[in-house]
Amino acid sequence: MNAVRSICCLVAAVLAWSAQASPARVKTAEDADAARRHRQVDAIFAPWSGADTPGCAVGISRDGALDYARGYGVSNLEYNVPITPQSIFYIASISKQFTAFSIGLLAQEGKLSLDDDIRKYLPEMPDHGKTITIAHLIHHTNGLREQGQLLNLAGWRGDDLYTEADILWALTRQRGLNFVPGTEVVYGNAAYTLLGVIVRRVSGKSLRAFADERIFKPLGMADTHFHDDHTELVPRRASAYSKREGGGWRISVPHIDHYGSTSLFTTVGDLLKWEQNLLDARVGGQALIASLQTSGRLNDGTATGYGGGLRLSDHRGLRMVSHDGVDGGYRTDAILFPDQRLAIVALCNGATIAPEDLTRKVAEVYLGDRMKNTMPPAVKLPEAELSALVGNYWSPLTDEVVRLEVKDGALRQVGMPTAFVPIGNGAFRPGESTHVWRFSEPAADGPRGLSIKDVWPTTRDFIRVTAPMPTDSALASFAGQYRSDEVDMTYTVRVADGKLAIRWPRRDEVVLEAVGGDRFVGSLGTVTFTRAASGGIDGLTISNRRLRRLRAERLVAPETPRMRVPRPG
Repeated sequence: MNAVRSICCLVAAVLAWSAQASPARVKTAEDADAARRHRQVDAIFAPWSGADTPGCAVGISRDGALDYARGYGVSNLEYNVPITPQSIFYIASISKQFTAFSIGLLAQEGKLSLDDDIRKYLPEMPDHGKTITIAHLIHHTNGLREQGQLLNLAGWRGDDLYTEADILWALTRQRGLNFVPGTEVVYGNAAYTLLGVIVRRVSGKSLRAFADERIFKPLGMADTHFHDDHTELVPRRASAYSKREGGGWRISVPHIDHYGSTSLFTTVGDLLKWEQNLLDARVGGQALIASLQTSGRLNDGTATGYGGGLRLSDHRGLRMVSHDGVDGGYRTDAILFPDQRLAIVALCNGATIAPEDLTRKVAEVYLGDRMKNTMPPAVKLPEAELSALVGNYWSPLTDEVVRLEVKDGALRQVGMPTAFVPIGNGAFRPGESTHVWRFSEPAADGPRGLSIKDVWPTTRDFIRVTAPMPTDSALASFAGQYRSDEVDMTYTVRVADGKLAIRWPRRDEVVLEAVGGDRFVGSLGTVTFTRAASGGIDGLTISNRRLRRLRAERLVAPETPRMRVPRPG
């Protein structure tokens, strides 16, 4: 009886072990683990899952297989249409990698070289005395001024129709560059619009037709296209929204008939197919895919961290390939961890949503156990030390101005919500960013310095403005009209309520805040008045991060003719 009982116990143990190790049991454990991950993803997007708010579609793939896709929030607030994984979004600058890939396909075929002067294909572009190559366009090392800002300064409104012809009109009028090509890297859109034109002129097909034939159809991206007609119907398109002053939402959809830098329409599912192609190179081949993920370099050999329409970086110790997109109310982000073969896409339709934060939180759900804490720790600084850093800082290189204040016990940019976190040795990081703002002690009788290092390798150096604020009489001396032939526009500067204001046709007047001397700031950037050798005001320049020193000459008002009084007799 004991022997029989022992045999029965042994058989039961073997059966129990077999059940635990069975594929069904393993599958159940995997399903439970997946369900846990998906609940965590849902929690990340919960703030945007309401029935009266814009939201996002998210898609996640692991090793080429879809792991999760879901929509949160509303695609169209007027008709209460929910966002789903099948919703089609305008993805803004994520479009750039497809333009760079199209150029790469033409280079593979020997139809162009990345070292070619762009004027070989764009002869209408001005000769700036320095060669701009196709590679300069791809890697944002070209020095071209930003297209949208040029059109705004030429009188285009934000909700006007912007066409390729408009952009070419503005770019071909420019007499200056932001910098000598190859010496710096400044992100911009003009370069990729020009790349789209080059694709058409070299291939004989529009970028839309070329990409459909060579990229989207081969990869099965049936819901993806470059949008070249703003009146075209797009079934399942998500509208986009920004906050209305006083509460609620307003429609914020770009009116654009140009592409290359933007204007790709797609879904999270289609975009994940492309992310997989960045891993397996099914279309284009390994050499081309590798080139897209290879950093451009400055003339001195410095890596820019930007490949072919792709940002190349590390995130918490893991290699990451990514790009974001911002236009109108659309906010998008796509990230790929090539070594872990994980791709995450978030496409959103609300201007207050930050998808780059959301995708990285999702990445922590999947890869958190492999990530390192790379955030510099905060240190304590007394408020008196923070107050010593307050002021206006100007960059001699870029002509930008940053204004700093202490508010709610923290150093901040004036009017910006992000607090600067001190990390020691005169350095700060903006919020949870790894960017570094470093202050230097002033030399004897010299101004304090500030260097800003963000995602780009080119550090921007600033000095604190020490020139006095202009008096009321000095303000009046700046008033007048200023003409820029580069954007075919005349600007009127006047004194209003004790401040300078600048206006031009079809645009709202911009109030200018004095920062010291002849320099002012407003929503269009830095306005610096220039003086002739005699000391009188002879012009002004307008500068910001993507547009430097666009000049307008002061117009001399014609003298009022004297009334002739007839002589008696």
